[in-house]
Amino acid sequence: MLLENRTAIVHGAGGSVGSAVARAFAREGATVHLTGRTRATLDGVADRIRAAGGAAHVTVLDVVDRAAVDRHAAAVDRDGGIDICFNATGNDDIQGSPLVDMSVDDLMQPVAKAVTSTFTVATAAARHMVERGRGVILVMGGGREALPDLGGSHVAWAALAGLGRQLAAELGPHGVRVLWLLSPGSPDPDQPDPDRPDSDQEAGRPDPEAGRLLLPRRPSYDQVANAAVFAASDWAAPMTATEINLTAGAVID
Repeated sequence: MLLENRTAIVHGAGGSVGSAVARAFAREGATVHLTGRTRATLDGVADRIRAAGGAAHVTVLDVVDRAAVDRHAAAVDRDGGIDICFNATGNDDIQGSPLVDMSVDDLMQPVAKAVTSTFTVATAAARHMVERGRGVILVMGGGREALPDLGGSHVAWAALAGLGRQLAAELGPHGVRVLWLLSPGSPDPDQPDPDRPDSDQEAGRPDPEAGRLLLPRRPSYDQVANAAVFAASDWAAPMTATEINLTAGAVID
């Protein structure tokens, strides 16, 4: 298993991407600490992990509460150290309007949430990782697409890539790697979200994003999670300050 004997914190573990990544980390041997705002949702993810033989712990946490995040990171570190920190919390975005029609507050809302939450959880984990001389910080970011009406979300994703680069520069000498995953949106419409039974997805319907991809479909949640496993594992040991492009060709490197 790629993450055997590792400890991972997954922030936003009640969401679609966060829960998929948490399950994948556990499948590969990691003990996962799930955080989010809704205990019932987190408990559901933890139950699935335990039913599959994995180890999961649940904490209700507001990722913009720096003191609470610091206390949680310290508790996890005392319980065996922090090897991986993954942030999949939402950005409270407002989309659907051109920038010229948006207020400054609506533009900045997702930017402030994304940067604040990522800065808070990454630095909380990094302080403990630096002491141990190793660790991996992962976020969802990028923002290199050219798409209209994404509002502040696109700006937020680009800001996270910039934050990731700076963290990588400062933490790299201490053995801590920082990477971000760029996805064009998930899941693949052929794969209904298993954690959202009320989802309006219909298996087999055409992918509305297919026209801007080079491959037939966007990645599934499981494919995004598998990429996170790789990035967090020793197989990716030389990689830092790096974006992992999961856009199915929507963004060309």
